Amino acid sequence: MAETADPIRVFLVDDHDVVRRGVAAFLEAEGDIEVVGEASTAADAIARIPAVRPDVAVLDVRLPDGSGVEVCREVRSRLPELACLMLTSYSDDEALYQAVMAGAAGYVLKQIHGADLVGAVRTVAGGGSLLDPQSTARIMERIRDRSEREDPLARLSEQERRIFDLIGEGLTNRQIGERVFLAEKTVKNYVSSILAKLDMQRRTQAAAYAAQLKAEAESARRRTE
Repeated sequence: MAETADPIRVFLVDDHDVVRRGVAAFLEAEGDIEVVGEASTAADAIARIPAVRPDVAVLDVRLPDGSGVEVCREVRSRLPELACLMLTSYSDDEALYQAVMAGAAGYVLKQIHGADLVGAVRTVAGGGSLLDPQSTARIMERIRDRSEREDPLARLSEQERRIFDLIGEGLTNRQIGERVFLAEKTVKNYVSSILAKLDMQRRTQAAAYAAQLKAEAESARRRTE
């Protein structure tokens, strides 16, 4: 006789009783899902979820005292194996981005059909992700944009970064070419590209910036020693 698999343990977080009860009814109707707890606030959820250790937390994005994203981030720091499924009334790129960065496994609208919500819970419980390709593409674009704003050098290719560092050492195009085995004209083209990507007008600006970054890195290294 085959063993019966343990049910998927689910914790529900939503400030609307009717929504919570409706979701619980759909889930409890399934033989392989068990609702092990509920909360209506972020504080209550953060306190109770680690105690019951569910497999999946279904979290409303907007809560009276915070957000489901904050709950997701906090509880997953204690229970990294927990799958968080965000449930929201609105399609919001910023909320989606924040949810994914917090470690959410899925993001669905409250208009979802009951059967689809059950499927979503099973998917994330099994280690799957519920992000459609379009959403994933938008998030990756946001991540790239933020990375470039925070670190201008992220825009440079590996070869451009290497040449940028050599500019900081005060090397001429010819000397750089000898170092990286490129023609002087090719190095000149790389330098033009680097200046354009860093929004600089002169080579001396790039040299000063490279020297500054090198000094900051050296200072940080010394502080850790």
